[in-house]
Amino acid sequence: MRFIPSLVTTRFISRDSAALRGVLLIVLAALLWGTTGVTARYLFTETDLQPLTLALLRLCIAFPCFYLLMRRELRRLPADQQPRLSRSILLALLALGVFQGAYQGTYMLAVDLTSAGIATLIALCVSPVLVLLLAAPLLGEKPGWITVLALLGALTGTLLLVAGDLEVSGQLRLTGILVALLAALIYAGFTLTSRFAAGGAPVFTTAFICFLTGALVLLPVVWLQGGFAGLGQLGVTGWLLVVYIGLVPTCLGYLCFFTGMKTTSATTSSIIMTLEPMFVALLAWLWLGEWLGTLGLIGTAVLVVSVLLATRQKAG
Repeated sequence: MRFIPSLVTTRFISRDSAALRGVLLIVLAALLWGTTGVTARYLFTETDLQPLTLALLRLCIAFPCFYLLMRRELRRLPADQQPRLSRSILLALLALGVFQGAYQGTYMLAVDLTSAGIATLIALCVSPVLVLLLAAPLLGEKPGWITVLALLGALTGTLLLVAGDLEVSGQLRLTGILVALLAALIYAGFTLTSRFAAGGAPVFTTAFICFLTGALVLLPVVWLQGGFAGLGQLGVTGWLLVVYIGLVPTCLGYLCFFTGMKTTSATTSSIIMTLEPMFVALLAWLWLGEWLGTLGLIGTAVLVVSVLLATRQKAG
């Protein structure tokens, strides 16, 4: 007797296949995003490229790609579903762009002053905890015990990372740590602001306005500090790596993430995204020889657990 799958069975298989594809796409996005800090660190070590200049170049390369994705996105929407950006939504999107430009600049600067692994771990793992902490007073809520545990975990993990870095490098790179914490705070502001713009515009319309605004914010800063000097000596390899950061982890990474989100829950995707800082730490060790040390590895684990706690609190 041949087994003929029923319609219900076929639907379950199709649903499971779509869910698995979504998870894999988000994992790929985390891996691609994880290559940003490692590639940036290599550029800062091997060339005279300045951190804010790289941040600007990344945004300038990415926003035309997001424009094309936005056009495709809008063409697929029915006429009655075309977005109408109100003044409040547009202001929120412009604010997101300011946060984006500030985050890119501080993150790249933190990578230059510390290491790819430490800068990414602090910026990405401390940020969700700060979101919980800041959202409580803004929404008139009292922080729950999970929020307190996540905050203590983030502080402990950061201190362990600093101790591990001191153990390995023999120096206290305090300025870089503080800049990474500033990047985490800015990203928390970005996350909180995005809640006001949620549902107000399609994702790639949001990305285009955000990255274009971020580039316009960084442009005068880079120009005033003379950040364009020496770009002619960047070399073919250097330019290829810059273009790689702008296209692959940025545009392709966002495309994979948003495509995967269509069949993946927000909680699951948040948990998967904790892989990004671990990918960075692994790639930094394999490519750049950056070692976090025993205390740093323990701090990494504590930070990841803190993010998972923050994710659970958000889901609750």
